[in-house]
Amino acid sequence: MKLKLKDFLIPVILAILLIASFSYGKYTGRLECKICPPEEVDFSLFWQTWDLLQEKYVDKTKLNTQEMIYGAISGMVNSLEDPYTVFFKPDETKRFIDDVKGTFEGVGMEVGIREGQVQVIAPLEGTPAQKAGLRAGDKIIMIDGKPTADLTVEEVINLIRGQRGTAVTLTIFRQEWGENRDIKIVRGLIEIPSLKLEIKENNIAYLRIYQFSENAAYDFSGAAVEILNSPAQKIVLDLRDNPGGYLEVAQDIAGWFLKEDSIVALEDKGIGKEKRLFKAEGNTKLSTYPVVVLINGGSASGSEILAGALRDNRGVKLIGETSFGKGSVQELEELREGSSLKITTAKWLTPNGESISEKGLEPDIKIEMTEADYQSGKDPQLDKAIEVLNEMR
Repeated sequence: MKLKLKDFLIPVILAILLIASFSYGKYTGRLECKICPPEEVDFSLFWQTWDLLQEKYVDKTKLNTQEMIYGAISGMVNSLEDPYTVFFKPDETKRFIDDVKGTFEGVGMEVGIREGQVQVIAPLEGTPAQKAGLRAGDKIIMIDGKPTADLTVEEVINLIRGQRGTAVTLTIFRQEWGENRDIKIVRGLIEIPSLKLEIKENNIAYLRIYQFSENAAYDFSGAAVEILNSPAQKIVLDLRDNPGGYLEVAQDIAGWFLKEDSIVALEDKGIGKEKRLFKAEGNTKLSTYPVVVLINGGSASGSEILAGALRDNRGVKLIGETSFGKGSVQELEELREGSSLKITTAKWLTPNGESISEKGLEPDIKIEMTEADYQSGKDPQLDKAIEVLNEMR
């Protein structure tokens, strides 16, 4: 057979185009990254694995290019072993934003990983999780029979989340039980209130903040006005089972209780970087009220920041149990096509420079809630807070 020149040229041209295309993609990719890996970093292992999967994997229907890219990014992020630094696909980004706004479908609880174990940070007020009896510190062993040992926080959330009216079975270990128990929960529409205000014993304002959501600062200002116009002369600030939320909201609320320019928290961005100060900017109108703060193992993030700020600046007593210890700062960075990266950018320190991460805040007066207290509806922590306030003059 006589071969023509074009029979040689066509495959050569195609090869050149493929090489040029890859080189251009690599070049433009490096232009977009601000802190690129060194030129000597070899990505051939990634492409070798990619090629082998495309060539030899038995079920070609599962080779979803976009999902494989998402998986590669997630693997890179997960290698940091930071449960709070997470890559979100577009649908997960929307779900996360809905969560922070305070309305979503599911069971209504905040979860986290502590000492390698998935556990309940806090069941949220009025939700199916709370009504089912879940508590801060409960360890989630399985979800519908699937072990949680090797799952990320987001994978756990995705398994628990679902349409209202559907059910999920959580296998829970609680220290007092000494065994695993299955708890079936029917999912619902979760609408979390910001706070609750009551006047107790005629002169004590009991103010419980459930989370630092978008609406919490506005709702708090309304509650503060009610306190100022009431006979209340002292305040119990209840931050138990408050998993946090927006830092700006916690900072705004702190401004009602502290003198202007008091330090609310220090942001530590790591070695060689100057610490950033977050200061009180509110109207200080509650700064003369005697206050005690209630915390427990479900008090995390923003609630720990607020509690620490009141303790360090005013000597406010913390009553209850050790807080969760989520003392890190996350920012949500938008990525292409609706994806995002929730990334830990700093660690929180209290005004006195104490780290919150992992260890949490120790109460000045430690009082634990027992199984009998929960069953009978007693609240010895709140009782102690009122007792302490009554002793103040």
